[in-house]
Amino acid sequence: MCRNAESLYYPVKQSILSALPLVDEFVVAVGKGRAEDQTLELLSSIDSPKLKIIETAWDLDAFPNGTVHAQQTDLAKSHCSGDWLIYLQADEVLHEKEWKTIREGCERHHSNERIEGLLMNYYHFWGDYKHFVNAHGWYQREIRIIRNKSEIHSWQSAQSFRVIEDFDGHSYRMKEGTRKLRVAALDAHVYHYGWVRPPGLMARKVQELDSIHSHQQNSYPKKFNYGDLDKLERFKGRHPEVMQQWIERFDWEEELFKTQDDDMQLVHKHERLSSRVLTMIERNLFGGRQIATFTNYELVE
Repeated sequence: MCRNAESLYYPVKQSILSALPLVDEFVVAVGKGRAEDQTLELLSSIDSPKLKIIETAWDLDAFPNGTVHAQQTDLAKSHCSGDWLIYLQADEVLHEKEWKTIREGCERHHSNERIEGLLMNYYHFWGDYKHFVNAHGWYQREIRIIRNKSEIHSWQSAQSFRVIEDFDGHSYRMKEGTRKLRVAALDAHVYHYGWVRPPGLMARKVQELDSIHSHQQNSYPKKFNYGDLDKLERFKGRHPEVMQQWIERFDWEEELFKTQDDDMQLVHKHERLSSRVLTMIERNLFGGRQIATFTNYELVE
């Protein structure tokens, strides 16, 4: 699901193209956006009979606090067929080298009804395509493949899923009467580019998400400050093939290392002392496994 994806610099076309070889169909719910936004035209340019576009309108009054994301995800899900559903957000891309692993995982667990979903690992790229965040508080894995069952619903702001029997169609943030999915882990990755865009567009995206999540609207700098990228891990692999032309558009390197509006400089959660100390402890004592963090799944295999 998406809205204003083109004008907010989401690689949504690349996201869809990265999954098309794996699937029998790909359903995307496209919300009506700004007049100048070209998301619908962009997705309509994908030449594939697999693609099914559902045009929608977002109701932020009926679905506040980010739950419109879950509602739109459920809407797209309701148009899907098949046994397994791969879920990608508009800034998430699969790598072609892992298609085989993903397909084999679905086949291996197909007959085991106890497994309701499959976990995938994450690369959270930050600022550019050379750095990623691997720190305490950033989710390392998330459910991205689920059984196509009516009782499985998108949850909260659509980051994950839960089993919700007799769902009322609105209470996407409720915990009572829900349960976590039983999942198995795949040795495959989601390449997450949600924090990679020109600083001006990054600021616009943050403001947009704050509005959708009903957060207080404060004055915000015109350009997002990514902080010190040199303290992040460097990515040594190759990005998915569908991202190569998109990456060639990168032209904001000089802006990354300039302080934008010192009076409103953000301290990102991975830069906080508490986060850095916990990250060090997790790497040295727990093999990188995060401690004291919430996971929305029950890992059974």
